[in-house]
Amino acid sequence: MQDTALAIAFTSIAFLLSVIWGAPFIQLLRDLKIGKVVRSDVPESHMAKMNTPTMGGLMFLIPITLLTVIMNAVSLFGTRFFGTSTLLPVACMWGFALIGAIDDWEGIRGPRRGLGMTSRTKFILQLVVAGVIAYALQYLLRVPHIIWPSAPIPLNFGIWYMPIAMIIIVGMSNAVNFTDGLDGLAALISMTAFAVYGIIALTQGQVYLGRFCFAVVGALAGFLWFNGKPAQLIMGDTGSLALGGTLGVVALMTGRWLFLPLIAIIPMAEMLSVIIQVAYFKATHGKRIFKKSPIHHHFEMSGWPETQVVMRFWLVELVGALVGYALTFLG
Repeated sequence: MQDTALAIAFTSIAFLLSVIWGAPFIQLLRDLKIGKVVRSDVPESHMAKMNTPTMGGLMFLIPITLLTVIMNAVSLFGTRFFGTSTLLPVACMWGFALIGAIDDWEGIRGPRRGLGMTSRTKFILQLVVAGVIAYALQYLLRVPHIIWPSAPIPLNFGIWYMPIAMIIIVGMSNAVNFTDGLDGLAALISMTAFAVYGIIALTQGQVYLGRFCFAVVGALAGFLWFNGKPAQLIMGDTGSLALGGTLGVVALMTGRWLFLPLIAIIPMAEMLSVIIQVAYFKATHGKRIFKKSPIHHHFEMSGWPETQVVMRFWLVELVGALVGYALTFLG
């Protein structure tokens, strides 16, 4: 009960930190003219988002980091609020945030204005960060490779764990990045997934990791205060790449990543829609399955209002996350 209460407290503190500094941060982005450049191939309704302050992921990344670092540095009544294990997801978060920030900046002021860094460069940088994190997971934290619901002990992948972990981290980073295309969508989806993994961590005694997850949930709630339609700022790759990579790390730290595709069903669907669209386009020399990918754009171009897409996608995510949680402890 005490662990749950503290987790809720961290959610509240992170929310307040994000909300309190949200307005000054948005004004700073406007003063620096850090505004989104909207590509011409998106639905016409998105042109209204042109010059909306971007790199907004810093609004929730900084409070999460401050809260984690402070609670690692102090003790209260002899009990530490955060364990050192939470430093790894924070390191991952900032590793991917840096990649995203460079990409955002390139898209705003660089020679590839409106495009950002090349996909090849971004992917290589993601692999480097994921490789370092995967090494730390296996050889420093020695996390369970995978906890099968009905198995008495965790399964061990040996030398194959690192490449598997890298695929999960990079895959989730890009999956959440693809999800970030509508006001409030990526934040709502990420909040739901982190909340489920926070409950999983608390359930199996990883209290510090659970508290970290709920700090992320609170900070994202504060971000949503300003990111709901019409969004006053956009998280950009700075936020979406960081959230996805960190979600992958949290899932790996619990050892309960088998049902991550269900717990993060919308990011997985978004990523698969891009893969399917590109593969089909190349195989058929120009034909498409979806009107546009990621798949949220397909529904927009089919006549769904943006708010309707966001709400329905979140409902699907909520159901998927609940089913994933149930299956995680089945047997």
